[in-house]
Amino acid sequence: MSIPNNRGPLPASSMNMHGAVDLSALKARADAARTAAAQGSPPAPGAPQPGAPAGPVAGSPYVVEVTEQSFPQLVQLSSQVPVIVDLRAGWSEESSRVTAVLEAVTVEHDGRLLLAKVDIETQPQIAQAFQAQTVPTVVAVLKGQPVPLFEGAIPDAQIRSFIDELLKVAGTNGVSGSLRESAEGEEPAPEEPPLPPHHQAAFDAIEAGDYLAAAAAYRQALAEQPADAEAKAGLAQVELMQRLEDVDAEAIRQRAAEEPDSLESQLAAADLDISGGHVEDAFARIVSLIGRTAGEPREAARVRLIELFDVVGIADPRVAKARGALARALF
Repeated sequence: MSIPNNRGPLPASSMNMHGAVDLSALKARADAARTAAAQGSPPAPGAPQPGAPAGPVAGSPYVVEVTEQSFPQLVQLSSQVPVIVDLRAGWSEESSRVTAVLEAVTVEHDGRLLLAKVDIETQPQIAQAFQAQTVPTVVAVLKGQPVPLFEGAIPDAQIRSFIDELLKVAGTNGVSGSLRESAEGEEPAPEEPPLPPHHQAAFDAIEAGDYLAAAAAYRQALAEQPADAEAKAGLAQVELMQRLEDVDAEAIRQRAAEEPDSLESQLAAADLDISGGHVEDAFARIVSLIGRTAGEPREAARVRLIELFDVVGIADPRVAKARGALARALF
């Protein structure tokens, strides 16, 4: 999946989209480097060098320079506070300006955020994991899951707006801790209860890239508990990831432009819209198609739209707006 443009962060419900960014690959490489170091053997070619934890910069313990090896530690912290990943380059003036704003905002929040600065030239594996196409690219991580924020140099006020929205999403998902409290020795927040067995099986399968097994686990959960909203949303998200595996995004976009009335082309483009955070575009695309079709294609489009509602989250205001548009298109 690609990092979207400046149309806004993904909704809170999309926090369940495990696997959208291959963070597990970074962890595996870091673990391999540590194992090699412990055994006294040199790391494999291209593996991160051991012994380089993230260190504070810019006079704040909440702003750190990140290496491929130290990145997994920050992913773990993302269950406590939002981790903002600033993919930047030293030669880019735009990167420097955006970084300065992010540093200032992070310091102002005094432990409610962690800013992870990544030099894409020295840490290309991290940039590759996020599929960053330009600098600066800014992504958040919540509970180990990626949340696209923005790319390019945008106005300072807009950057602050994105961070405010991120904190709201984090609070909705129970990520409202403080690194300052931990540093002062306060009692850590209680651990979250374990996932139900089928949900854990689905999560493990997603982490392994086995979307078929993940979908099967969610379906089993729904068979036992038909009202399981989390399983329903998880299944919709896994099926979306299945559809997006190994696709040619440019070819899909081109076909959608050339075939405005093709059910297959428009639904494929809507999947890309959702994956890139362009939620309203995806909904509008399918609603428009429903208004121009009839019979089985119309019903298939309606069913896909309902599934994408689950991906985004039924509480999202964009879903409520699209439901109204769907009703008008149908009746």
